[in-house]
Amino acid sequence: MELPSVAELKSQAKRLRKALKENGKALSHSEALELLSAQYGYRDWNTARARAAQLNQLSLAVGMRVAGTYMKQAFEGEITSLSMAGSKEHYHVTLQFDTPVDVVSFDSFSAYRSRVNCLIGADGVAVKRTSDGEPYLKMRPAS
Repeated sequence: MELPSVAELKSQAKRLRKALKENGKALSHSEALELLSAQYGYRDWNTARARAAQLNQLSLAVGMRVAGTYMKQAFEGEITSLSMAGSKEHYHVTLQFDTPVDVVSFDSFSAYRSRVNCLIGADGVAVKRTSDGEPYLKMRPAS
């Protein structure tokens, strides 16, 4: 079984807790993470998290073509700025979109962004999330 990203493991733990709670079984978030770690064959969460971060690390560079979603809207663009943010796990990235992205989900209003700044993990996923729990940005190298 392939180990998913740290963000996906945390989402799985959240879904597990919700499902168990609906069946009357309380479980803390850390207990859910430990159970998932065991399911993937790791002795504990710290080991699974370290391995997931290592496996899912992108090789990023200024000028690199990327694609993905920003505010749930598909995009393609280029990395125009990239810097480490205090640790080897987070980066400040600036993206220039090929086509502006509408970041508003209302039919009667639009707000287009052609350049965005974001704090991302080494897996290309934004640290911050929208109100529904989705990362602001998910990116990968363009095909």
